[in-house]
Amino acid sequence: MTSLLPKMVMPRILSTTLLFAFILSFFIDNVASLGATDTITWGGDNSRAGYQTNHNMDPSVVASSQFGQLFKTALPGKYNGAAEQIYSQPLVYTTSDGIQYVYLATTQNNVYKINAKTGVIVAQRNLHIPFLTADLNGCVDINPTVGVTATGVIDPSTDTWYLTSKTYADQNGGNGAQGKPNGRYYVHAINVNDLTERPNFPVDLENTVARNNPSRWFNGGIHHQRPALLHSGQFIYAGFASHCVQYNFTGWIMGWDKTTGATVERWATEGAGVPNTTPGAGVWMSGGGLTSDDAGSLFFASGNGYASQLSTIPVNGRNPPTSLEEAAVHMTINADGSLTIVDFFMPFEKTQLDGADRDLGTTPLELLPSQFSCGDIKRIGVVTGKSGKTYFLNMDDLGGYQNGPNKQDDIVGVYQNENSVYSGAGVYPLEGGYIYINVIQYPTHVFKFSCSNGVPSFTKVADSPTKNSYVLGTGHGTVTSLNGQTGTGLLWTSDVQGYNLRIYKAVPENGLLTQINQFNIPGVTKFTRPVFGNGICYIGTTQGALYAFGSPVNLPINCTSPYDFGVANLKTPTASTTISCTANVDVTVNNITLTGDPNFNISGLPTIPLALAAGAKFSFQALFNPQAVGPQSSDVLVGTQNNVAGYSTSTPVSLRGTGQSVNALLSISPITLAFQGAIAGASMGGVNQSVIITNQGNSPLTISQIQYSIVSETGPFVSPNTTSSGPRASAFTFIGLPNTIPGNTGVTVTVNFDTSLPGNFAAYLKVTSDGGTKVFDVVGTAGSAPVALVEFQTIDGTGWVKYQSGKNFTFGNVTENTTRSLKMRITNNGTSDGARLSLTVSKPPFGVAGIIGANNQVDLAEGTTLAPGENATATLYCSVPKSQWNMDPYVGAAVWTLNVDDPNFGKQYIQFDCTAVSEQAPPLQPNGLGYYRYTGCFKENNPGRQLKTQFYGSDNNTEAMCINACAAAGVTFCATQYNRECWGGPNIPIQKVDDVNCDYPCSGDINQICGGNGIAGNAGSYLSLFADSRYFDGNTSTSPPTGPFVNPGVGGYTSLGCYTEGTNGRALQQQITPTTKTIANCVAGCSAKGYTYAGMEYGGECWCGNAINNGAKSTAATDCSMTCSDNATEYCGAGSRLNLYQKGNLTISSSSTSSSSTSGSAPTSTSSGISTTSSLTSTSSISSSSTSTSTGSAPTQTGPQIRQVVSGTWAYQACWVEATTGRALSTKMYANDSMTLEMCGAFCSGNTYFGVEYGRECWCGNTLGATSKNATNQADCNFLCPGDKTTYCGAGNRLQLYAAMSAATSSTSRSTTQPPTPISPSSTATLTNSSTAASSTSSSSVSLTDSSSTDSSTSSITSSSSSSVPVTTTTSPSTSSTSTSATPTGPTIVPSVGAYNYAGCYTEGTGVRALSGGSFPNDTNTIASCAASCSAFTYFGAEYGRECWCGNSFGTGATLTKDSDCSMLCAGDKSAYCGAGNRLTVYVKNGTVSGGSSSSSSSSSISSTSLVSSSAPSSTTSSSSSSSSSISSSSSTSSQSSSTSTSSTLSTSITSSSTSSIIPSSSSVSSLSTSTPTSTSTSTSSSASTTPTGPVVSTGNSNFTYYSCISEPSSGRLLSKQVLNNGTRMTIELCLSTCYNYQYAGVEYGRECWCGNSLNLATDASNRTDSECNFLCPGNSTEYCGAGSRLSLYWFDSVKAAANSGSGPVTLPTNGP
Repeated sequence: MTSLLPKMVMPRILSTTLLFAFILSFFIDNVASLGATDTITWGGDNSRAGYQTNHNMDPSVVASSQFGQLFKTALPGKYNGAAEQIYSQPLVYTTSDGIQYVYLATTQNNVYKINAKTGVIVAQRNLHIPFLTADLNGCVDINPTVGVTATGVIDPSTDTWYLTSKTYADQNGGNGAQGKPNGRYYVHAINVNDLTERPNFPVDLENTVARNNPSRWFNGGIHHQRPALLHSGQFIYAGFASHCVQYNFTGWIMGWDKTTGATVERWATEGAGVPNTTPGAGVWMSGGGLTSDDAGSLFFASGNGYASQLSTIPVNGRNPPTSLEEAAVHMTINADGSLTIVDFFMPFEKTQLDGADRDLGTTPLELLPSQFSCGDIKRIGVVTGKSGKTYFLNMDDLGGYQNGPNKQDDIVGVYQNENSVYSGAGVYPLEGGYIYINVIQYPTHVFKFSCSNGVPSFTKVADSPTKNSYVLGTGHGTVTSLNGQTGTGLLWTSDVQGYNLRIYKAVPENGLLTQINQFNIPGVTKFTRPVFGNGICYIGTTQGALYAFGSPVNLPINCTSPYDFGVANLKTPTASTTISCTANVDVTVNNITLTGDPNFNISGLPTIPLALAAGAKFSFQALFNPQAVGPQSSDVLVGTQNNVAGYSTSTPVSLRGTGQSVNALLSISPITLAFQGAIAGASMGGVNQSVIITNQGNSPLTISQIQYSIVSETGPFVSPNTTSSGPRASAFTFIGLPNTIPGNTGVTVTVNFDTSLPGNFAAYLKVTSDGGTKVFDVVGTAGSAPVALVEFQTIDGTGWVKYQSGKNFTFGNVTENTTRSLKMRITNNGTSDGARLSLTVSKPPFGVAGIIGANNQVDLAEGTTLAPGENATATLYCSVPKSQWNMDPYVGAAVWTLNVDDPNFGKQYIQFDCTAVSEQAPPLQPNGLGYYRYTGCFKENNPGRQLKTQFYGSDNNTEAMCINACAAAGVTFCATQYNRECWGGPNIPIQKVDDVNCDYPCSGDINQICGGNGIAGNAGSYLSLFADSRYFDGNTSTSPPTGPFVNPGVGGYTSLGCYTEGTNGRALQQQITPTTKTIANCVAGCSAKGYTYAGMEYGGECWCGNAINNGAKSTAATDCSMTCSDNATEYCGAGSRLNLYQKGNLTISSSSTSSSSTSGSAPTSTSSGISTTSSLTSTSSISSSSTSTSTGSAPTQTGPQIRQVVSGTWAYQACWVEATTGRALSTKMYANDSMTLEMCGAFCSGNTYFGVEYGRECWCGNTLGATSKNATNQADCNFLCPGDKTTYCGAGNRLQLYAAMSAATSSTSRSTTQPPTPISPSSTATLTNSSTAASSTSSSSVSLTDSSSTDSSTSSITSSSSSSVPVTTTTSPSTSSTSTSATPTGPTIVPSVGAYNYAGCYTEGTGVRALSGGSFPNDTNTIASCAASCSAFTYFGAEYGRECWCGNSFGTGATLTKDSDCSMLCAGDKSAYCGAGNRLTVYVKNGTVSGGSSSSSSSSSISSTSLVSSSAPSSTTSSSSSSSSSISSSSSTSSQSSSTSTSSTLSTSITSSSTSSIIPSSSSVSSLSTSTPTSTSTSTSSSASTTPTGPVVSTGNSNFTYYSCISEPSSGRLLSKQVLNNGTRMTIELCLSTCYNYQYAGVEYGRECWCGNSLNLATDASNRTDSECNFLCPGNSTEYCGAGSRLSLYWFDSVKAAANSGSGPVTLPTNGP
């Protein structure tokens, strides 16, 4: 809380008068000082009609330019930084000192006494701390505080101001939310003189028990006191409801003795017999007051409820139910202050109103003045509800329930407005009587009162010229007149949109109200009713201000206005009247003009200009010549000039008169009667409206003829149908048509619209009489009920998800420091002839605490209506605050309470959720979270260095970089500091501090935090600390094991455990000799050669193979007890024991047998090998003259598995990457924190695919997004299902993809870059990172990724991995020979050039170049030209398409990666690959990569084509070899016996039929290699194109490092100099090379290159997300080159430049922005 008003503040210096009054207040208990122009209760009096005659509001003054804003008083109160809000209406009261004051109470529980003329605050006081909206579960109707929201009342007999306030039980509980149970309501009695509390007050209402239902008790936290208080005799009464119709509330009427504070009434609207669990019947009336006739009666209206005691049986109003929901209620005030119900009314469709939350009591039940009596009905009331129906009630016989014809309402009348109404009626009893209803989104409707044969009626006759606001908030109607004179009525309306205060003439003209003035008032409070003092209008706002409007000056001339000419006949001038004027000051008259209606004339004007001394007089004449009947008025404006301060320059003179007609004069109002939005069949007996046929003349009027047409006003006219009620034309029946009408009398004709059938209807009536001829039109539309469709945008914003009750709308995962905005859409899905859909309840989560909210309260606001087919949207957001990396995800939630008038919709609490996530730095847990968890900001040097080991200091420092270093070192605690430093250690620092003390950006990423220096008063050195969760549980830490360990896996290989050697030979056939004997180097060597398995034996022997042979089997882990020769922390087998590793993050079954059937007499050959859990089997029929058998075994799976079949109907497809545009699956989705695969499958029933993402999101679809694809690393899908930890449910941006088995096909061949065809476990296989069998008798055609060769006897091999591609197996016999060839169709990896062979795709080094011996960048670079340039070196590599690098060894950190990473085409050869950003396509001269196998002899070679022939007749062996690092374009084999043809197509790997790209040192490899001698062999080759994965953000070049996507400033340029503008050849490298001597470089609009030595950050340039820099580089479509007003910015990295140059430091101003 920033400030709180003191309990009492009075001016230090008091005037004599004020001081005297102050002293008197100590001695005088009772005073009677009510001023003639005071307003001491809501609406001016207890009738609540709001008609006020006592405030000197002269229309001629109000309409003049002299009427304007007098003052604006800003209230000083602040709470938690928020300004005060005025929801209770001001009261105006003249105290005993003779001064008029305005009394204000605010939502912060502050009360004020303000001088009514000057706006000066005289006194102020705080009653309590306010209750906070944060405790109201998203109800933000009043936000952020709820203190005083109801208008109080002043008792002039005691100078006491009564009001209620909402607060907390603990006044010392701080400025935060204390919870609803701690909410309290108090009743105050305040001395108006000094704002002190009266004795016996305040009164605490907590735990008040209902008199009529003892099971109900009052809790201040859930209830809301909104209606204005009522003062009646000795008692004060208040009504209560709830906040947003939430919680287990009931409506209340409570009463207190005004002197003792004793409770005299505690009556609940949910009374006897209603369970205390049934909420409803709140009394709120949009802030309107409880009504009284000041003769012992109290009236109010209630809202919807859920007891629904009345259903189909009519109930008399004198026998009310105990549950008074949707009711107008009449109670009597007993002598002791208690209340007794005497009558009630409840709409006949009460049940339907409840279902749609259509409160009857959205407006007060107003008691109309006596001028509205008619016949036996002496007192009429008016109330309008959310349904839009305005009810006119007999206040002495309200009507009960369903007592009218056809079990409808027994009331005076009803009118169906187009939309909901939340404002009390405006009332003007003069000139025949008018009622004004302010309808949301529609004009204010004007109803004319008439009384015909003792039957009262109200007919709509006019509208306001402008519509009311489109959102909730139009104020209660208020009418003033000047001392009750006719012709002076003014209608005052407040509104939250448009002109906030609008003033109209009370009597409409030609069907429209005439607006005479208007004002803008920022932040005007909803449901405000203008309040009046002496010639001043007061309005409060939600922005902490009180506005006053009036005439600030005195008149220079007195003309004794107004002049009334009385009654005159039409077009008959009256005698002239002399208008005499006297100068009040020295003045000059400059002009005299007549304004208004042409019913008056002036003459005898003095000569202008006319100079007058004070006291001098002049005169002129005026006469009345009425042109129309009824009251008429005009103003004479006397324009003057004077030099006296405080006097106006204009004086109005009002002229008034009443015109009459001696003869009969026909008038019909309205001239068009419209029935809108009627629902066909909903109202038994149809709906009624009325039209008034009036004789405005003095003589009787005789109607000679009424003609009817259903075509137009001009006919053709037809005879109407005759009914018992009256004539009928089209769907309209006219009831009570007169034949004669007495003089100056109107007859109300009821028009019934038959709504039994849908359609558009019209009737035109021509009335001919001796008083003239008039035509009026009747139109009506009846249609089907509206149908609501609520939808929410999909996470990517491209589609819509239909709302289902009980299922959340979700934002998905939103990363810290980002915001995702999505829209909710509501559509009226009714038929084209249907009714409009109305939002009857709409409470958006606006201004609520949490990460989810609505943009505003305007879109989809209560009262919004939609025509059939029309929709409207509102935007919601999930905004996740900035956080550190490696934070736990958390879920935010919000609720939008919604109801509409769709009868099948019902109230819905629409839930929204959003998962806030932070970036995660590896190493990662199986659930995708980092092992190192952010622990907090800790103080360094406390007293000494807290973490002892510094791993590095680097300008590229990031959290991920530091955590990686800590993980490698095995420390438990890891911290970044001073932007660029990384520290670690075994012990946690001593003192944790607030995160605000860590405020340094990481030098490598300004969006990350790397330590800090503390905030003011807490300066020092601080660490951003992370802790390894494996060894730190948040309280205590354990030391990591010191080893040695079994390496769990490295380089894409996973540990299988300890295995025995084979019994009759080696378990793995191929031995390589890494230079450094570690698991990592052994795995790298085997991977480079394309082997599936790698094993270390005897501490240093590295063995590779594609099958586990010769009976090798799993054994105890302890058998592998020898540590690695070059790494004592890990095991490398033992004697005849191997630590075995398999390619891929896979688990494998214990054993698998693949068999083939035989034909003829040939013996059967079988093979037993390794099979993955997602394998599928195919079988071929073969013939062979020889049989061979090999066996093997594998360990048993113990961890989570990929589930192959879900619910028997879904088959696993792959780990699938989300689409880059749109969604991979977009038909529908939902999220659940207990998600399982079975749940998602059931939800997606009927769709072709389902996928689970982020563990908890379920997505369905029938097609896959065009830009979605198979994940390169199938192990990416590593999030466990939250509801089933035994299997996987995708990951971030990865879907666990399944397809309906009914959609499966028996054979599919597809590239991995295309969406998969659904497969069934019984028909096709998914194979990636797998081994392909070569058999002596048959082979299979498969689509493989990163596959390798195995040798076996038969072709039936079951194999797959976590990167799945559908596979088709095909076997075809041949009688003579088979030739197989796969021709590349796109860019390829060049297998060899000159003396160099392809070695693989390598990363750049860590802080150094992978190859640094030479550099030859060239825009025409090819593999051949680079080889020629580097001919003196052992290695060369192509990078970024155009760069050529040479070297004899690799720099530290350069590692082999997958071929597809090298995806850039050569600048000079678009058919070949030349690396990529930070990736090199590497070639080696007659040898192997360092760290892998050593070079072979010169006899080792690779040829792109090999041809082998054999004449052996007995058997055929087909051998295929595929690897990501070897190529053969074709191979051909001929055979004399039966053979099979096998083709293999790879989409993301390059294969070779017979050779290895990394040549073993132990053997010489010819153009064809086989593992066993054969008489005949077939070589199968495969080819594929490696497709880049999409445009990327370039990391820079040898000198520059990528900084960020940055917006241009609004003034000037971020960088000062444009050096290039090239729309065809621009690349990042081209720009960076050009800006070599600048500190900064940036590319914008795809083509512009800018350089500079400083950044123009003085204005509003800012870091943007990388996705905003989305223009592709014209010269390199794989990279981004900024965008419009967005630069891809790079900075000169001197450390990198120095390292790459090899010549010492490079000097430029600094190392980064």
